[in-house]
Amino acid sequence: MSISPFARKVVERTIGDRTISLETGRFAKQASGAVVVRIGDTMSLVTAMTGPGREGIDFFPLTVDYREKTYAAGKFPGGFIKREGRPSTKEILTARLIDRPIRPLFPEWYREEVQIQAGPISADRVNDPDVPSIVGASASLLLAKAPFLGPIGAVRLARVEGKLIAFPTAEEIAASDLDLVVASTAKAIVMIEGFGEELPEPEMADAIIHAHRINQDLIALQYELLDAVGQERPVHTPTPPDALKGLLLERFGHRLREAKQIVMKQERNAATKQILESAIAELIPADGEAASLAPGGPGEAASVPVPVTKDRIKNVFHAVEEVVVRDLILSGNRPDGRGPRDLRSIKCEVGVLPRAHGSAIFQRGETQALVTTVLGTGADEQRIDGIMDEYSKKFMLDYNMPPFAVGEVRPIRGPGRREIGHGALAERSVASILPPPARFPYTIRVVSDILESNGSSSMASVCGATLSLMDAGVPISDPVGGISIGLVQDDATGRHVLLTDIIGEEDHYGDMDFKVAGTQRGVTGIQLDLKNLGISEEIVRETLEQAHEARLEILRAMLRSIKRPREEISTNAPRLIQIQINPDKIGLLIGPGGKTIRRLQDETGAKIDIDDSGVVTLASTEAAGAEAARDKILAMTEGVQVGRIYEGRVSSIKDFGAFVEILPGKDGLVHVTELSSGYIANVSDVCRVGDTMLVKVISVDDQDRVKLSRKAALAEREIPDEFADRPRPAGAPDRSSGGPPRRPEGGGGGGGRGYGGDRDRGGDRGPRGPR
Repeated sequence: MSISPFARKVVERTIGDRTISLETGRFAKQASGAVVVRIGDTMSLVTAMTGPGREGIDFFPLTVDYREKTYAAGKFPGGFIKREGRPSTKEILTARLIDRPIRPLFPEWYREEVQIQAGPISADRVNDPDVPSIVGASASLLLAKAPFLGPIGAVRLARVEGKLIAFPTAEEIAASDLDLVVASTAKAIVMIEGFGEELPEPEMADAIIHAHRINQDLIALQYELLDAVGQERPVHTPTPPDALKGLLLERFGHRLREAKQIVMKQERNAATKQILESAIAELIPADGEAASLAPGGPGEAASVPVPVTKDRIKNVFHAVEEVVVRDLILSGNRPDGRGPRDLRSIKCEVGVLPRAHGSAIFQRGETQALVTTVLGTGADEQRIDGIMDEYSKKFMLDYNMPPFAVGEVRPIRGPGRREIGHGALAERSVASILPPPARFPYTIRVVSDILESNGSSSMASVCGATLSLMDAGVPISDPVGGISIGLVQDDATGRHVLLTDIIGEEDHYGDMDFKVAGTQRGVTGIQLDLKNLGISEEIVRETLEQAHEARLEILRAMLRSIKRPREEISTNAPRLIQIQINPDKIGLLIGPGGKTIRRLQDETGAKIDIDDSGVVTLASTEAAGAEAARDKILAMTEGVQVGRIYEGRVSSIKDFGAFVEILPGKDGLVHVTELSSGYIANVSDVCRVGDTMLVKVISVDDQDRVKLSRKAALAEREIPDEFADRPRPAGAPDRSSGGPPRRPEGGGGGGGRGYGGDRDRGGDRGPRGPR
């Protein structure tokens, strides 16, 4: 039903201290369903379109797309091209967030095209439009009259000072120790995505149940919208029985049951394939004439016979496999012979790659992750731009799964939605145990390459990332492990079995993939995907408890390969040192036109980055370069310190000594008697203008004049002095007083600067003498 242009309807409800509104009838009136969800000044337009499906497809063709237009926030797109291009990581993750709770809520028989498009048309940079878009997708599907088994509500929760906040602002999320998104129907929870700072399992479960209760208000709000436009509430049609499925189960179920109990995956798959070929040969005669079966079941009269073709047998045989595998699991027989709480064997190795800064192999059963860590400087940070405020990331975790990991041959493309989603889950699960930048200023990139996959490769990436970070010498606060818990539930009886460490077959035919990552103290990451119509509070709590038990066992196995982070980072990693200087000295460090900082970088080989707060980061391929830069910067910004040794540059030579620039614009005098412990007839015998010289500050008088000593510096550093043994010739003047000479009337030595004067101030100059 298309809505009249004048039939604009708006409903709203207050949840906590936030007002959520749903509007339809003003935008996108030719869409099957269109809803604008508003919270604050953030408005997300979500549309749903339905259309005829392609002939012969054996899956539900749902497409979900989420795009952010920067005009919504009053911004131009970043970069050279001032137009939005390929979807960003944030847009892909949000599209997945919308897709995951909606996809399982369509009946098995439905094969029509459904397309959902969402995105903000107004963004206040305070309220993120991602979770409200889930609510908008549910409401638009209701308006489109699709056979959607919803509606669903979705809410984000933060926890600030122990208080749970619904639909938190960006500022509240930054102050929170929890970022949790929960979607649910009126009866059950259908999707969870959350990250915490080692949140204990009971507290995480309480937050999930609290979110489920809030969602009931959002579901009621969608029914109000249907009532406002005069549309009836949806009535769900049950899936009709399939005669071919019953026949295949009757004739081949026993053989399939035996094949599905073969422990090895390759042998199990080969036996299953042989049974499928037997079914095709038996049901389709050699002459190629296809039989027809009634849709109601074997032996029942058929009003519309369904032809039995090779492709149809393959499709229905898959459904028979699901029945057999689920029955076996419910009776206590997992495909690989394990008990419901048993982990597969775990093997961990670290330091496997010589040039990476950290590397590890994490193997759990037939899932293998090769995880590497690379440490970089501030220049390697990733800038993130979007409708919210721009920021930079110092930690990145990328996930890759090539086709050979599952024994397939297919084209190699860029990372898909699944790879981006798995990488983001692992990244946020590990991020909370990383050291703060003030303690460890490196930019960190972790890459997980899945070389073999049979269940929960994202959680293998979490475990491998922890090992790799420890091998790289990153001082993490606690190791993080991850595990996936599966579920098979009998809807008729309510009986269910939870499965620790699910394999691919259990994930494929089961009802749930519940991933939980965390330390020994609590949860850092959680993600729930379902294939059924939802799970109860009882199953949530039971799953978190079972995952905690498995996680502790995994952590023990991991720590047998490396007990703690290495004391030193890899010799291949750059050396970073951070120091704090007075912000007022930043200009001095940079120098006119950047002259001073460039000279320091050339002299030491270190890259110097300066923050507005006065934090200076020094990066060098070798520790010596960063340390030399640190010493020079501290000496420069702390001022002249009596007793400190400086490496200065000779700026001028006089008969009585040499003026040496020890800091930018700051000179001191090395009297001829302080050049060496031996006799020096001419200053030019020891140094020339432009030479570098090691000197020690021996005094600073009340006029800020600096007295330096070369011989004291050499003696302290135990450096030989080539002039030390020179005796004073007979008749040579005695200069043992070593005091500074009287300043000439025409100004101080060193080209008119006062002795020991500060070049920036021009020194304490006397009247200019006659030329």
